[in-house]
Amino acid sequence: MKPSIHPKYQEITAICACGATFKTRSTTSAKDLRVEICSSCHPFFTGRQRLVDTAGRIEKFHRKYGKSKAETEAEAEAASGKETPQA
Repeated sequence: MKPSIHPKYQEITAICACGATFKTRSTTSAKDLRVEICSSCHPFFTGRQRLVDTAGRIEKFHRKYGKSKAETEAEAEAASGKETPQA
């Protein structure tokens, strides 16, 4: 290997948004590396979902595009073959 063309490979501290820190090695010149997610807080490793918010997506869609709950239910009943009483 040529001595002067490769970057220095040094030890740095990685700091996660959850507060966990660990040592790793990198070619960056910084001493700290900030990460958004690590193995301490990632749902795959912890077995629980903490960062993903999926509740209310359908309701948010209907609010945004003007479908009311009654209209949605009426369409679902019409699609299933039931007749709705006309007032």
